[in-house]
Amino acid sequence: MKRSLTVLLLFFTTIGFSQTLSNVSGGAHVASIGNLALESGAMINNCEIGYRVHGRLNEARSNAVVFCTWYGGDAAGVESTHPWEAVDTAKYCLIIIDALGDGVSSSPSNSKQQPGADFPRFTIRDMVNSQHVLLTTKLQINHVKAVMGISMGGIQTFQWAVSYPDFMDVLIPIVGSPQPSSFDLMVYNTFRETIEENTGYDHGRYKINPTIPNATMMLEVFLTTPADRVKTVKREDVPKWVVSNKTRKDQDWNNTDYQLNAIINHDISKDFNSSLEEAAKHIKAKMLIISSLQDHMVNPTPAIEFSKLLPAKLIVLNDEKGHQAPNFFNPDIKNSIVEILGAQ
Repeated sequence: MKRSLTVLLLFFTTIGFSQTLSNVSGGAHVASIGNLALESGAMINNCEIGYRVHGRLNEARSNAVVFCTWYGGDAAGVESTHPWEAVDTAKYCLIIIDALGDGVSSSPSNSKQQPGADFPRFTIRDMVNSQHVLLTTKLQINHVKAVMGISMGGIQTFQWAVSYPDFMDVLIPIVGSPQPSSFDLMVYNTFRETIEENTGYDHGRYKINPTIPNATMMLEVFLTTPADRVKTVKREDVPKWVVSNKTRKDQDWNNTDYQLNAIINHDISKDFNSSLEEAAKHIKAKMLIISSLQDHMVNPTPAIEFSKLLPAKLIVLNDEKGHQAPNFFNPDIKNSIVEILGAQ
């Protein structure tokens, strides 16, 4: 997924936030939600959460659709996928919320009080809790139409399902998972070790963001499939591909490492005696689960198996694009989202 390097930061009071969402369509914002207590017992000082708005809240403030951002991406990147193809912004207020560690919301890369390796480790649940605080205390939204997201956004959506089961009518995790599979953990831990063992990373205390070519190339490989790579990259162009990835500096490695750590430790069953069956019993919202059969980044098996524990609709894509297979121009995806939103 493409990342945008340009973020417009607008600061408003609490009343200003409400008026903005009620009366103005569009815009990028950052809200201070105060000190955020984390699962670990640590604290993010003066936590700030970024978000972008498309559409308007209705008078009852009940038509919000929350979109969580993916791993290494931000709200601007989500906009590049045109989510309004499936979420009608004339009817719904689409609020794309930046996850902790994405460089827009509070992150190792932008914290003034806790910079770099001094930033506390956070979890997927902490991401969700920060979003809940934003919605309820800053935007005065106590119930939303839906929560959705792609990849890590889908992982956050699964966490929303059990952390705040009464908060939404609909849940739409796309290529997400209720917990990493064994294969996922193999990939993620190898990726993490590649980052953390790099001498330039210096345990996260680098002064200049390092280039870690092996990690960059590994991430790119697993985003799609061998079949897709054979079709899209000519054999003679591989040296150029290697050079382009070796010289990329479009991510902060602490941000990358922190979000990766959150994904590795994610498991919605941990509060339910490690039972996904018990976790499923606590989900109240309708659920549409979209998985990709050839996904090498987020193995589809946990999400597919979890769907069997619920009255959930399941869409399984079989596309050589793998993790990158979902798109909102796909009629099956678009129509299914439109249908489940309209069914409420």
